[in-house]
Amino acid sequence: MISKNTICLWYDGTALEAAKFYAETFPDSAVGAVLRAPGDYPSGKQGDVLTVEFTLMGIPCLGLNGGPAFRHSDAFSFQVATDDQAETDRLWKTIVGNGGQESACGWCKDKWGLSWQITPRALTAAITDPDPAAARRAFEAMMEMTKIDIAAIEAARRG
Repeated sequence: MISKNTICLWYDGTALEAAKFYAETFPDSAVGAVLRAPGDYPSGKQGDVLTVEFTLMGIPCLGLNGGPAFRHSDAFSFQVATDDQAETDRLWKTIVGNGGQESACGWCKDKWGLSWQITPRALTAAITDPDPAAARRAFEAMMEMTKIDIAAIEAARRG
């Protein structure tokens, strides 16, 4: 059953593949109902996967195989708060290593073009430090990074 508020993500025929990847990668994630098209439609045929219900870190989502007309952009991203460097590294390696690409400041894209912010809680604490100089040093260190290095952020925070 679809939640009252569901994030709908557009794919070009790969919604089920993406949903399975997310369910294997992130905790509290699962693939739900798969709807096959009851008839032909502009980007597919009867029997093709039309939609996939899935949960991504507890968030209800719907993958729609709508065709090539629309692409994901950085205007929408999932931000994942990580607890330590091991979790940060695992998620980064899984996303980027599965056909994705690195970006800046803890951002990366998966192979479907969906943007992810892999954000250690230590980074958030550092850039919101009540000491403005410490926060600025941590922020400036982050601005030089692709994947976030918690030890480097903490060193910058300390000065």
